Amino acid sequence: MQEEMEMGQVRISSKELSEKTGFTASQIRQDLNNFGGFGQQGYGYNVGLLKDEIAKIIGIDKTRKAIIVGAGSLGYAIARYQGFKNSGLEIRAMFDVDTEKIGKKVENIEVKDMKDLVSYVRRHKIEVGIITTPGAFAQEITDALIKLGVKGIWNFTPVDLDVEDDVVVENVRLNDSLLTLFYYLNHPL
Repeated sequence: MQEEMEMGQVRISSKELSEKTGFTASQIRQDLNNFGGFGQQGYGYNVGLLKDEIAKIIGIDKTRKAIIVGAGSLGYAIARYQGFKNSGLEIRAMFDVDTEKIGKKVENIEVKDMKDLVSYVRRHKIEVGIITTPGAFAQEITDALIKLGVKGIWNFTPVDLDVEDDVVVENVRLNDSLLTLFYYLNHPL
């Protein structure tokens, strides 16, 4: 929707949305109707209103405070990525045990000592923990974050985390993704 707004488009039809997404126009209308129906027959959808409503549905209409645990190459890459700001994610700090990294900044995000994790998470009411440590430490770190009230874990380790039902874990398995890519390169559709 951002692209359409930047081009000055005021309305968009379910047919146009279908062409952009690959879903049928009927499915788009049904799905949007489940959340309150934002369009009018013959008119389509107001682009600005639809963008705002989708943002509310997804939950990116508000900022969620996050920390990264693990200031290695992957943690640094995530900290440097500017696109999260438009998605409602604000990375407030990074944590690591490596004294060589502690005190350094990545995109104005300071690497802090793991000893300060508990007080920082409590003081800043962190909602999302981004785990980029070696897998051996992932469960222990996750348990500590959950104990502090963190309800969202973005897990970049190869470990399956054990959490309570009220905690959301999103696993990003880079190696699995790479193997999937290789499989499809080897077996084209």
